[in-house]
Amino acid sequence: MKIITLVRHGKSSWEFDVSDRERPLKKRGINDANLVSKYFKDKGMLPEFVFSSPANRAFSTCRIFLNNLGISDEKLKIVEDLYDFGGHQVVDFLKNMSEDYDNVMIFGHNHAFTSICNIFGDDYIDNLPTSGLVTIELNVEQWNAINTGHTALTIFPRDLKND
Repeated sequence: MKIITLVRHGKSSWEFDVSDRERPLKKRGINDANLVSKYFKDKGMLPEFVFSSPANRAFSTCRIFLNNLGISDEKLKIVEDLYDFGGHQVVDFLKNMSEDYDNVMIFGHNHAFTSICNIFGDDYIDNLPTSGLVTIELNVEQWNAINTGHTALTIFPRDLKND
């Protein structure tokens, strides 16, 4: 079995005059990433390896998760192909994943991640929110054989907040 946990980057700030890749997280993005990562830790589904888009907002979200999950930097790789908004590069990345890993977590962007959740998961997700997390279990032995699996877990910040 292969397991993919997708995490969309936290809410980003448009306050600064920087390129898209350099946009930082807003305070809400930091808070939501902390909230979701701490809740996820209690589920006991920690990945073997973590991959992140190089964009500041995705990598910053990733760093929050690594810290809260107690995952070392040795289990992290920045991947240029995860800076993708359509999803084709992310799907290619997944299908070419090293067979050394059965359970991975990736940090990236919409609309790619919402599309991937719906391509590979069995629960329709209208929009993966910022700091949203989806874990999909795939009943295959090799990454290049991935197809529709089971949406095993969804964690959205709004569901964890007491309004």
